[in-house]
Amino acid sequence: MAKVKPFKGIRPPKEMVEEVVSRPYDVLNSEEARSEAEGNPKSLYRIIKPEIEFEPGTDEHDPKVYEKAVENFHRFQKEGWLVPDEEDKYYIYAQTMDGRTQYGFVVAAWVDDYMEGRIKKHELTRRDKEEDRMKHVRVNNANIEPVFFAFPDNEELENIIRTVTAGKPEYDFVAPDGFGHTLWVIHDKKIIDKITEEFDKIPNLYIADGHHRSAAAALVGAEKAKNNPNHKGDEEYNYFLAVAFPASHLKIIDYNRVVRDLNGLTPAEFLDKIRVNFDVEEKGTEPYRPNALHNFALYLDGKWYSLTAKPGTYDDKDPIGVLDVTVSSDLILRDILGITDLRSDKRIDFVGGIRGLEELQRRVDSGEMKMALALYPVTMDQLMNIADTGNIMPPKTTWFEPKLRSGLVIHKLD
Repeated sequence: MAKVKPFKGIRPPKEMVEEVVSRPYDVLNSEEARSEAEGNPKSLYRIIKPEIEFEPGTDEHDPKVYEKAVENFHRFQKEGWLVPDEEDKYYIYAQTMDGRTQYGFVVAAWVDDYMEGRIKKHELTRRDKEEDRMKHVRVNNANIEPVFFAFPDNEELENIIRTVTAGKPEYDFVAPDGFGHTLWVIHDKKIIDKITEEFDKIPNLYIADGHHRSAAAALVGAEKAKNNPNHKGDEEYNYFLAVAFPASHLKIIDYNRVVRDLNGLTPAEFLDKIRVNFDVEEKGTEPYRPNALHNFALYLDGKWYSLTAKPGTYDDKDPIGVLDVTVSSDLILRDILGITDLRSDKRIDFVGGIRGLEELQRRVDSGEMKMALALYPVTMDQLMNIADTGNIMPPKTTWFEPKLRSGLVIHKLD
């Protein structure tokens, strides 16, 4: 069962929250972070992307960069830009995008649940990326940024969301990207105990986004337990920072593909090969969005096409075979275009659905890419089914938006 607990969050005073909080470390590069933090000494980027404190081009893995993260984390606390709560709390965090709001619980999740597979993953992680975040957690002795979990819907927790969010929030602001962020601090001990009790009935949590952060946080916790001769199991390092959302609140956005060439084929030859496994319908010059599972949108030579996979080309009984990312990877990218490794092939690039179909069209029309393929998004049910069956999703399958804002609540490991 999912074990979570409340904790003494470290967070910005209400009047400073917009200056402190930031986008997650992995959605922007060093130069973008430098630009966003310019003129703002309170920006969290100075802790999560501390290379911006050095000359441009400084290696973000240089030991002095990690040291700067710790120095800045201490300074933020000394200056009163980050202040600890005096008692253990849970928090409810709401994100609003396009008029739709999703509500999650900010919790400390149990390391053992990750190590023993009760926190389920659907993606492979890269050891170099894990190691980078592990160093960051180790040196700061804190989870500065949360991971993004989903859990099967629970009516009691929904009731708590309704009760708490009827009250006055601690933070309520719209970030520069137009997404709304609202946070409530839960003070009522009865509600806090009820949250712990209800999560204890939930068999599994699912990593929606942040596989590297989850691995790093859990591995550092396990490492601290191993290195402590007086380890008892109730220490703060046995837990890590997460925001857990009911699955029905979340919507996965499409994750699309653009390809540089047609593997020596003319557009007409390429379409002929596509027709072997797909029903093809020309849709004109206006962007066409896939309307169901196994329906794709192709943009080629200034025109949009609907591609519908023919029966027998996919396996709806197989958690991986049913995915449109599998169908398109096998029947189009591999069999026609010769792209076999989505992680490393330089002929392909990936575009998050948040950027719209117009971005696919722009990249093809500019001559940079030859064709674009838009996919119908994966559902939360599919994601949880894949995790439950121990399968791993193909690369670049899911895109969650909005991203969690970093710095709203931080979890210290002591």
